[in-house]
Amino acid sequence: MTQPPHGGATGSPSGPPSGDHTPGPPGGPVSPAPPGASPFGSPAGPAPFGSPATQPFPFGGPAGPGAGAIPPPPPGYPPYHAPGAPKQRRGVLVASLVAVLALLLCGGGGAAAFFTLRSTENGEGATEPTVAVENFLTAVYRERDARKAAGYVCAAARDDRKITAKVAELKRYAEQYSDARFRWTGPKVDNQTGDRATVTTRVTMTTSDEKVADQDLRFTVVQKTGWWVCEIA
Repeated sequence: MTQPPHGGATGSPSGPPSGDHTPGPPGGPVSPAPPGASPFGSPAGPAPFGSPATQPFPFGGPAGPGAGAIPPPPPGYPPYHAPGAPKQRRGVLVASLVAVLALLLCGGGGAAAFFTLRSTENGEGATEPTVAVENFLTAVYRERDARKAAGYVCAAARDDRKITAKVAELKRYAEQYSDARFRWTGPKVDNQTGDRATVTTRVTMTTSDEKVADQDLRFTVVQKTGWWVCEIA
């Protein structure tokens, strides 16, 4: 049996000889991958133009119409109700209360007709048109004194019996509407020609149960022996 010479090459006879290079794949040498390329295939390209891909909602589907509405009650229970609107502080207009003043100087139905001041006027009227109106309002609404109120009305329009009945009616209304209280803006002269003036004010009624009524009033005040209230509209 022939032995290899001492100092010769050793190794597996089936392996490649020492120092030999492994041949490359057919078709030429493999080019190195460019920097930043994926080691496991071609890099992912940019998304095509168009609508972006939708992402799923993390907690179910998208919110549909009515989101945030009160959910239906479980079976066997009455339906839920939305909270009611805040209570309005301005109550129902109690027009009948304020209308009492407008009816004091007329038989009924709207504004009183203007009466020409008669020469039978006695006593001394107010020094100014606004003072006549202020005194009349105070006597009717605060003092509720029919006799005193009549003292500020011109003789042509003065009817003691009627004024007494209307002031009594005002008292009944005030009791009916939870202790009604009255206030008014300062009377203001809108127009004055000679011995006649137009004075306006706004009367406000409030009750303990938060009802409120406002009424604009226009007075015709005439002068003879001072100023007298002769018409209310």
